[in-house]
Amino acid sequence: MKTQTAKKFFLFALVAVFTLSGCALSQMKKMAKDQQLSVDPTPLEVHADSVKFDMTANLPLKMLKPNKVYQINTFYTFGTQERQLKTIQFRAVDYPNSGTEQPSVTESFSFPYTDAMSRGSLQVQGKALNPKNGNFLETDRLGIADGVITTSTLVQPSYYASYAPHGYNDQEELIPTNVEFFFDQGRSVFKTSEKNSDRGTKFAAFIAEKNVTRTVTITGTHSPEGKETINSDLSKDRAAAIEKWYREEMDKYDYQGMADQIRFIQKPIVQDWNGLKTMLASYNGISSSEKSEWTRIINGTGSFEQKEKQLQGLSTYKKVFTDIYPQLRTAKTEVLTVKVKKSREEISTLANQIANGSASADALSLEEMLYAAANNPSLTEKQKIYEAAAKKNDTYVVHNNLGAVHLQLAMQTSGREMTNHVSTALNHFNISNQKQSNVFAQANIGMALAMQGNLWGSHDALTKAAGMNPGNEVSQGVNGAKGAVEIKVGRYDLAIASLNRATNRSVDQFNKGLVQLLRKDFRNAQSTLESVISSDRSYVMAHYVAAVAAARQDNENKVIEHLRNAINADSSLKAKAATDLEFRQYTGSQAFMDLIN
Repeated sequence: MKTQTAKKFFLFALVAVFTLSGCALSQMKKMAKDQQLSVDPTPLEVHADSVKFDMTANLPLKMLKPNKVYQINTFYTFGTQERQLKTIQFRAVDYPNSGTEQPSVTESFSFPYTDAMSRGSLQVQGKALNPKNGNFLETDRLGIADGVITTSTLVQPSYYASYAPHGYNDQEELIPTNVEFFFDQGRSVFKTSEKNSDRGTKFAAFIAEKNVTRTVTITGTHSPEGKETINSDLSKDRAAAIEKWYREEMDKYDYQGMADQIRFIQKPIVQDWNGLKTMLASYNGISSSEKSEWTRIINGTGSFEQKEKQLQGLSTYKKVFTDIYPQLRTAKTEVLTVKVKKSREEISTLANQIANGSASADALSLEEMLYAAANNPSLTEKQKIYEAAAKKNDTYVVHNNLGAVHLQLAMQTSGREMTNHVSTALNHFNISNQKQSNVFAQANIGMALAMQGNLWGSHDALTKAAGMNPGNEVSQGVNGAKGAVEIKVGRYDLAIASLNRATNRSVDQFNKGLVQLLRKDFRNAQSTLESVISSDRSYVMAHYVAAVAAARQDNENKVIEHLRNAINADSSLKAKAATDLEFRQYTGSQAFMDLIN
């Protein structure tokens, strides 16, 4: 009898425990209807490749029961798929004052984003749980946020192919030809012996070639002796004598109208000690102390003639007079002739012939070939010329520029063809850097890695290029690409700094307006985007994002205006706008409905 009584008591107690436990779970489930849940941001937003948000949960007073757990399970559902997210747990032991203070917690959530998630629902489901026996009761699912704002994904890639300079000077270049003729002391007669000297005959032959000449500058000098008037006349007359002979030679060789295009410049140098000082410095005929005597007098006070008389009193005067002074009685002539160059058309023709194998690579210099490639508008022909140049001399410039062509071809293609061009381009950029580290290849590596989807690798390469002191054009191209990458990885602080230093191309200014919008700088975003529209009305996405900026500022008129322009240019944007949560507040507007229907 005692045993049966004990068993009955145990079963009764057990039933009581389960009943009390079940009652507690039921109460928790019932009270969960009054829980307060908030999500920030609402709607959800994608930045970089993730959706991140904070959820705050406040439970009713006295909802938590001893030895029980309340869970909030979160899910993101989209289409026929579902992603389970983090679980928030409440335990009575963690909230000892839950009878007088609402249990509250804020948790951060993150999940990777895919395009299929743009239309979906963030849902929660409460779960009252008894950890001892595993019994639980669940609430109905509750949707607390619908869809994902995807404005950040509208960033446009910005690529710029950096070409190293070809090194060819296509401007007029002047070649100096110099000759020096000597005169007897105190005389300005151009001696026959000078005319017939090796210098004279070579110079006459040079004039006979009838090179295109811009200037003939003749500097007449004298040795530092004699009166001022005599020296002045000597310098001038010696220069005039050479000009007279030069003109006679031109007449002999029938320069015709060419002579009138040549400017003769006579530069008489009078009472100048520089020539003597220069020659003394390299003269070994006297000692250093004796040279110092000359230098002291030359640099001292007194007139030119007074210094000359003092020099005549030196014991070394006659030796210097004999050895150096005759070399100071000259007329120095410099002729600037135009360097003979092939025309741009001739260079282009020869470069294509070399590339096609119908002309020898020796027909052009490497610089001329690079110049031809740089000015050829056809990427296919550019590629062939650079490939021919690489066979001639595979410099870092050749490899970088050949890679840049493949980079441009990649920008114009897609799929496997694009992949192959990018891979080939990277190979050439790496070879270029191996031959000589250079900013052009470094910048291009960043572009190629971005095209491969290696965003942080691209960012590292572009940052390195920016630190290599690139020229303005390359710097702006690097900053445009860098800013686009920084938007994609969600570093809007870096992106705005980069894009402020980027080009004025529509793509870079569009991305600048986009990042201003993402940084919630709505007014400047609107201004930047409308500037893009003003300069390039065909840039459709600028109209669309300008409508988003207007929506963020509750400006319905601007929303409708920019959306109308965007949809008129690209009808596919009608469907996008219809489901874009940026315009959720206008779904009841007749003007908006007229646009998307």
